[in-house]
Amino acid sequence: MGNTIKEQLLELADEKYQKFSAALIPNINNVMGVRLPELRKLAKKIAREDWRAYLKRAENEYFEEIMLQGMVIGYVKTDIDEILQYVAEFVPKIDNWSVCDSFCTGLKFTKTNMKKVWDFLQPYLISSEEYEIRFGVVMLLDFFIEEGYKALALQLLDNIKHDGYYVRMAVAWAISIYYVKFPEHTLAYLRSNSLCDFTFNKALQKITESYRVDQETKKLIRSMKRK
Repeated sequence: MGNTIKEQLLELADEKYQKFSAALIPNINNVMGVRLPELRKLAKKIAREDWRAYLKRAENEYFEEIMLQGMVIGYVKTDIDEILQYVAEFVPKIDNWSVCDSFCTGLKFTKTNMKKVWDFLQPYLISSEEYEIRFGVVMLLDFFIEEGYKALALQLLDNIKHDGYYVRMAVAWAISIYYVKFPEHTLAYLRSNSLCDFTFNKALQKITESYRVDQETKKLIRSMKRK
């Protein structure tokens, strides 16, 4: 099955898209150039078949082969403990923002297993690995922008002290989304936090870029920028 999947992916590859896609993800050089809708279609098909055998034998040579595995994990129907086992096996394969963010978006089972997934994410949020932390942070902003989690989540984000660019960007992005949903609570947090200057200023920038924040508020947020 592994070979035929690779062959199918190579047939779907598009040279123009390869150049475009590779330029967006500067830290990798193994992009075939398969568009995401094509990958999703293939992932859904695999998830209906013997997906366990596929995941066992799946290859990791190309960006798309890894992306596909992540999508399959998001589509399969089985109990939450088994899925989380596959998630844990997949996370170490993440080596760029694109696979990370796509993978997180697909883990929709989180919505019906909030407590279990929240507990599962905790070790990732205190990891020393850049993409393990990013995985945890993007999961927070995809699924835990919720009243019951906001205080805990902002505290966890504040505790992250990692210099990786893709960690800092994810933390800033998450804080901006918490702000849009919970402006008062997040503003209080922004007035008293231990974020590094880069992450703090980037969070402010992302808040001011949101069309859901009014001009008056944007002025206030800009005034908080650290020099």
